[in-house]
Order: sequence, then C-alpha cells, then structure tokens
Amino acid sequence: MDALSRYEPIVDDFEAFRSACRRPLPPVVRVNTIKTTIERARRGLQEAGIELDPVEWHPGLFRLPEDQPGANWPYSHGWIHGQEEVSAVPATVLDPQPGERVWDATAAPGSKTTQLAALMDDRGLVVATDNNMGRLSALRSNTERLGVTNVAVTNEDARNHSLKPFGGELYDRALVDVPCSCEGTIRKNPDTLEEWSLGHVEGIAGVQKGILTRAIQATREGGTIVYSTCTFAPEENEGVLDHVLEAEDCRLLNFELPLAYRDGVTEWDGETFDPQVERAKRIYPHHNDTGGFFVAKLEVTG
Repeated sequence: MDALSRYEPIVDDFEAFRSACRRPLPPVVRVNTIKTTIERARRGLQEAGIELDPVEWHPGLFRLPEDQPGANWPYSHGWIHGQEEVSAVPATVLDPQPGERVWDATAAPGSKTTQLAALMDDRGLVVATDNNMGRLSALRSNTERLGVTNVAVTNEDARNHSLKPFGGELYDRALVDVPCSCEGTIRKNPDTLEEWSLGHVEGIAGVQKGILTRAIQATREGGTIVYSTCTFAPEENEGVLDHVLEAEDCRLLNFELPLAYRDGVTEWDGETFDPQVERAKRIYPHHNDTGGFFVAKLEVTG
C-alpha cells in the first residue's frame, strides 16, 4: 500500500481512500442489449435465484452477491457480462452511434469492445486491436457468446495500427483504454502494488503516449477519443494528455459524468500541465464504492 502514499496531496479524505482500497470490490454485471433487454435480464437473474442491486448511474449494470458473475444461466446465454462498474464509464462517455467506425485500441479481453457494439446496436464497425494473442482469444470468445457481429479483430501494437485493412478511412471515434500500472484495481487484485515501481509508471507512460498519439492520427477531424486508465498516477493520466495537447491537433472536452469525481490535476511533482487537463475526471474508490479510474474526452481538431 506504500505506493498509494504519494497521492495524499491530491486525494481528499485520504484515510477514507485507504480504507476503501482495502475493501473487496462488489461484483457487477452489464446487461447485453444485443441479446436481451434490461428488464428481461433482471427477471432471468431473479428466476435463477440471484439477488441483484441496480447501479444508480447506469440502468444496465447490476451489483451481484459474492457469487461469480458467470455462474448462472443468463451469463451462459449471453444476456449478461461480468464488467467492473467503472470499466463501463469509457464507452458510455465515448457514446458511439450505430453505423459509425470506431477503434478500440487496446481491446482484449473485450468488456469495453462488446459494450461499444451494444451501444451501436451491433451496426457499423468496431475494430478491436490488441498485441496479446492469448487475450485476443478471450475477446473472440466473448464476442461470440454475446452475439456481437460488427467487431473486426486485429493483432498488432496499437502504436503502429494500420488503417489499410479497413479501406484506409479514418475513424469517427476511438476508445483508448491503455495498459497501465493498474493501481485502481487494488480492490479486485490486492497484490497489484507488490511489484509497483516508479520506473514502471514512467515506462508505461511512454507506451500510453504512443497509443493515444496513434489514435489521434487515426481519427477524423471533429472525431472523438476517450482516453482512460485504471491508475491514479498523474504521469500516466494528466501527463499523457499534456504530451498530446502539445504535440497533436486536439483539445480536451468538458463532459458530464453521473458519478462522484474530482477534476484532473494541473500540477504534480514540480511539473505543470496544460490547464485543459482539469477537464478530465478522477474517480476514487471512496466516493462511489468502485475501483479507481481516470477518464478524459478529446476532440481531433486537424
């Protein structure tokens, strides 16, 4: 837990934050509207004898008891999918529309990919990219179980993503939920911080900058990008945004979020970031009884 101490200057009620990070995370499922309706899924879970607690901010999310989210027939039928509550935030903020071209830059194992497809009514195109072949098999399995048909899967480093296989057209939107130091997942994975190092944080930030840069280049002017991580580290969050704001044609957008959050930080460890990064949102475990998350929304301007 020592790694968390560095965030005391930017986290309100730090002891409540620490306490929340020690508590187990409630399991959550997302209703797959490609195969069923929210009400039908609710009845199916109740018929299976599973108590559920609707998530206030998202009608398609249910908190379940301690049972594994996949240990029931609605899951087997593809009506629901286990997905951490804050993991549903990025696709919701991106808000893809039916018929659009969307890139999911780091897609496996597919929770956000299949959520994008459902938001698009399984129409248009979602290009789902990941550089890990083993994780891609899980993504393909999830798309098949959930009845998704508008997803094309590519195995490549997102920093070198090619548009050629899909006609060379730029995307309307991109979801960039990057690999990170995963500090915000400590409630789900208590050993997350055992091998934490500042060197890893700084190294992965370089990868994140490359992926977000490629997403900006691959998205049309006026298109939208959502950048997100499950970490608290400003080096991986505001620092990455600051980099692309200086180097690429883009701007940060204001957006609504139906969860408690704090604004992005404009100063950290002696460094000052572009004032626009304040438009990003930081989600802390003690505010919503969730994992930790960071999300920002960008518009491509050239």
